[in-house]
Amino acid sequence: MLVSHPNPQLFNHHHKPTKLGTLRPTNQTQCLSKLGFNRWSQRRRRCNSTVRPQSVLSVDDEVLKSAIKADRNSKNYRYDVIVIGSGIGGLVAATQLAVKGARVLVLEKYVIPGGSSGFYQRDGYTFDVGSSVMFGFSEKGNLNLITQALAAVGCKMQVIPDPTTVHFHLPHNLSVQVHREYSEFITELISKFPHEKQGILKFYGECWKIFNALNSLELKSLEEPIYLFGQFFKKPLECLTLAYYLPQNAGDIARKFIKDPELLSFIDAECFIVSTVNAVQTPMINASMVLCDRHFGGINYPVGGVGGIAKSLAKGLVDQGSEILYKANVTNIIMEGGKAVGVRLSDGREFFAKTIVSNATRWDTFGKLLKGEDLPKDEQNFQKLYVKAPSFLSIHMGVKAEILPPDTDCHHFVLEDNWTSLEKPYGSIFLSIPTILDSSLAPKGRHILHIFTTASMEDWKGMSQEDYEAKKELVAEEIISRLEKKLFPGLKSSIVFKEVGTPKTHKRYLARDNGTYGPMPRGNLKGLLGMPFNTTAIDGLYCVGDSCFPGQGVIAVAFSGVMCAHRVAADIGIEKSSPVLDAALLRLLGWLRTLA
Repeated sequence: MLVSHPNPQLFNHHHKPTKLGTLRPTNQTQCLSKLGFNRWSQRRRRCNSTVRPQSVLSVDDEVLKSAIKADRNSKNYRYDVIVIGSGIGGLVAATQLAVKGARVLVLEKYVIPGGSSGFYQRDGYTFDVGSSVMFGFSEKGNLNLITQALAAVGCKMQVIPDPTTVHFHLPHNLSVQVHREYSEFITELISKFPHEKQGILKFYGECWKIFNALNSLELKSLEEPIYLFGQFFKKPLECLTLAYYLPQNAGDIARKFIKDPELLSFIDAECFIVSTVNAVQTPMINASMVLCDRHFGGINYPVGGVGGIAKSLAKGLVDQGSEILYKANVTNIIMEGGKAVGVRLSDGREFFAKTIVSNATRWDTFGKLLKGEDLPKDEQNFQKLYVKAPSFLSIHMGVKAEILPPDTDCHHFVLEDNWTSLEKPYGSIFLSIPTILDSSLAPKGRHILHIFTTASMEDWKGMSQEDYEAKKELVAEEIISRLEKKLFPGLKSSIVFKEVGTPKTHKRYLARDNGTYGPMPRGNLKGLLGMPFNTTAIDGLYCVGDSCFPGQGVIAVAFSGVMCAHRVAADIGIEKSSPVLDAALLRLLGWLRTLA
């Protein structure tokens, strides 16, 4: 559940767009400069300035359509790349490509960037739409992918170190704080399970072996053979280490060293936060990235809120001479001769490019955007191996500050009574209190509580609006009561603001099938072997985000963005490539996926 997921009524249409932050519509033109129209200004601006979304083109639609049609017919595309969606994965891919010299257009359905890593404002509060636990934001190593992505476009954000990644409150009164310092965390965990000292050290030692191998490599596309072979010759041991663990899952490795069932259940909870599944179903590489980076680079919260990441990346994109268009709801990917060549918006506008990158889920990309196209065999195989992960019920609250003890941690995971409830809807609760770190997010004397728990779309269908609203309040009341009993006596009486969102909210505003937050394995797959990369069976079409390797989570989707940008750059000729080696490697990777 450290994966990003949206809030509730975050996009309530009764609120003006300016309520959602500093992003405001502008009447600047955003058209084809080669045809004599004005472009967005490419002046270098400071990174803390406002990114102004453009919702309409200020030229006659027919003139624009004619210009685009002529551009397409001449195959002299205005853009090298169109990116559908401005989630973190899409923005990282877009900015990386723009820095390399590509002309990029990002199309965002909403009025601000970020998707489930966005923000919204109500009554003096600035709420993170999704998770407040930010990985990849340190100043060292190679897995600080958010820091690197921002730096690539000349931006840097001030961050606040979080001394405790998460405080677990588990059955049988098991309480474990995951301290920023690894030695402190391990000492505490061993104190709870002294008879498993060696098992604990060996399991987390395996995690560090994988993390250190990853952290030593320059991270680019695993689908690009020149890079891949180069890294192997430079770091053969590290590459072989990762290859060895690629088909393995965290739970299987934990069981090699640990026998205590409650400690194994704790490892399940650790992995559930990463992947919304238990340890046996969580790829060991994914688990290791998160379980070690929280100590190596630490969790660092961006001042002003998580939404600042996407705003900064969008600003950097424009500064590089590329463009981002808001209120641009892509409904179709346009195909010509078996190749993806453009997109059509809900208002009828069309844009064309050499390549299309979809930051939508693979279910949305192939099930909705590619209308009339047969589902490629690779995607059929993917859907046989993976199902949609559950969505979330989210509660954003403002509370009186005095209700929280002075030593309260920022992040909490609550599973009170029974380990078997870990993966059940509403079974476990994740709580973020970002105002513990940044008090500027709320009015004076107030704290923000962001509560979320897994929920299924099926649980919210087939009811009237009145019943739907009543059920939201009822379920939220039960969740809040559990937190009041376990953590904060008197919590209900301290609430001064509350909004509740369901899977239907997430589906509607983030255009994610059933509100899902990526894939989860149907069974116990072999690690990451079955996870698709960025290329697809459709010529000219790439995917990026949480339904691509390596999966869910901020650091994972940023990695996906970096990999996608590198592969696309090679394919459009701005990075080195070898078509013969490319074809051979892609066939090999396709074969490996069949072994999952």
